[in-house]
Amino acid sequence: MKDIRDYSLLAHNTFGIDAKCKRFLEYSSVEEAQQIVAGLTAADSVIIPVQCQYFALEGLGKLLNTIRIVQSRLNTSLEIEGILLTMFDARLRLNKQVAEDVRHHFQQVVFNTIIYNNVKLAEAPSHGLSVIMYDAGCTGAVNYMNLAVEIIEKNTAKA
Repeated sequence: MKDIRDYSLLAHNTFGIDAKCKRFLEYSSVEEAQQIVAGLTAADSVIIPVQCQYFALEGLGKLLNTIRIVQSRLNTSLEIEGILLTMFDARLRLNKQVAEDVRHHFQQVVFNTIIYNNVKLAEAPSHGLSVIMYDAGCTGAVNYMNLAVEIIEKNTAKA
């Protein structure tokens, strides 16, 4: 596999990625945008995490546009593995509305698994551990294990 910097250079040289991605990542540096495009260029598929918040919907549209550009110019085999709803709190009406909107607009592309907001998810990195190593029985770990099973089943059905 090539070094990610090689893909970044390819992305930059192919279509002036800095200008297009700077609009996509309004508050990020051009270098970060190039790294995202380089990663998409090198990937077979992408999972798009979406926080169940209003502004995440705006970012989702911009990211999907960037993915379409990469698919058309740099990596025609790039697939969207799925959209993953994250940081979901069933007590919050806004979270439910965002999840409903995403499911309505993207239907089969949205994973059935939802990653619920869970304090263990925030604590695990501060201990240098994955959430599964930190507390395999917590809601967040169980959500991620369910996601893994869903991805495996989806890809087994494709094959």
